[in-house]
Amino acid sequence: MKVFKFGGASVKDAAGVKNVAAILKHYHKDEIIVVVSAMGKTTNALEKLARPKNKAEAKQALEEIESYHYKIAEELFADKNANIFAEIKKDIAQLQKNAETESKDYHEHYDQVVSIGEILSTRIVSTYLELEHIKNEWIDAREIICTDDNYRDAKVDFEKTKEKVEAQIIPSLKKSKIVITQGFIGQTPKKKITTLGREGSDYTAAILAYCSSAESVTIWKDVPGVLNADPKWFDNTVKIDHLSYQDAIELAYYGATVIHPKTIKPLQNKNIPLFVKSFVDPAAEGTRIDNENSQLPIPCFIFKVNQVLISVSPKDFSFIVEESLSHIFEILAKHKVKTNVIQNSAINFSLCIDDDADKIPALIKALQEDFRVLYNTKLELVTIRYYDQATVDRVCIDKKILLEHKSRYTVQIVMQNKK
Repeated sequence: MKVFKFGGASVKDAAGVKNVAAILKHYHKDEIIVVVSAMGKTTNALEKLARPKNKAEAKQALEEIESYHYKIAEELFADKNANIFAEIKKDIAQLQKNAETESKDYHEHYDQVVSIGEILSTRIVSTYLELEHIKNEWIDAREIICTDDNYRDAKVDFEKTKEKVEAQIIPSLKKSKIVITQGFIGQTPKKKITTLGREGSDYTAAILAYCSSAESVTIWKDVPGVLNADPKWFDNTVKIDHLSYQDAIELAYYGATVIHPKTIKPLQNKNIPLFVKSFVDPAAEGTRIDNENSQLPIPCFIFKVNQVLISVSPKDFSFIVEESLSHIFEILAKHKVKTNVIQNSAINFSLCIDDDADKIPALIKALQEDFRVLYNTKLELVTIRYYDQATVDRVCIDKKILLEHKSRYTVQIVMQNKK
């Protein structure tokens, strides 16, 4: 039994949905759990709907989401009276209701709204597969993935989720061979929808693989595999044929967008290989990630923009010691802020984090209650795995370095353009 994950780019239009069907036909002998993300950039549109500037923007966002999905459905289904159109209408009505329901907790409200994207995409994909005589069962991941109520980054209860997988997904696979379900979403014991973090569909695939003891997971992307750099930043990228779990989790943690950071742990725990393959060229080998340790022959570059560098120091010039660090991390946890780089000296603690208008101003205000705080915005963070000085020099041309952190295999550099 295999687990496949198709991201938003793979189902961004009718041609993409047809391509998914073509790929699945090549695996007609296999039992496959298919995890599908929201279509195209739907999640971005849903985020606008979750926090619109005004009613007009909310109305426009809802109309765009509805028309986008109807357009794809109309290109896939000749019968305009097909049940799928009624299902889309029903989901859009639920989306509108969720968006208009007030909540004291924005993160909870966000999850109730944004989660509908995956519901819409999987309904369309599942229905089209049936049209192509690819029998499948549509299963609601909200009834399978059991989480706590840490909205937007929910923690999974693997034991309860495993029970749900064994009770619902495994029997459906025996019946139809293919199960279609959603990535990114789950549900609390009180039946409130949660999400696993942006781009969390990879993690869903790993969770389901772990709970079903799958033989492999394949993530289908618009790139030939894991590359040593993002093509947006580098013209000459190289595909990596093999990665160890350790290198994969390090690259994901540092911000490589090809894999969600939480994906590797469940797979490593059961020694399940992960493949990253191209949905544009399904026959190509792609990248294999497994337990075999091997140092990469080339440096890997990870770029993150829109970074904030915050430097914290005691107001009374005392040392940054364990008590101070504990308080700082307590504040970070309270504001749900994740660090990308940390570095400390005798009286200074620096951290580089993603800029987030919902979190950073409140974080800085909280830190200022007990510390002196300096910060810079609009920065870049470059991480190089298996670096040498030549690679460091290459990325620092015409840049001012604000922080550099080196370990045995990895260097991280926070920088800005020279003025």
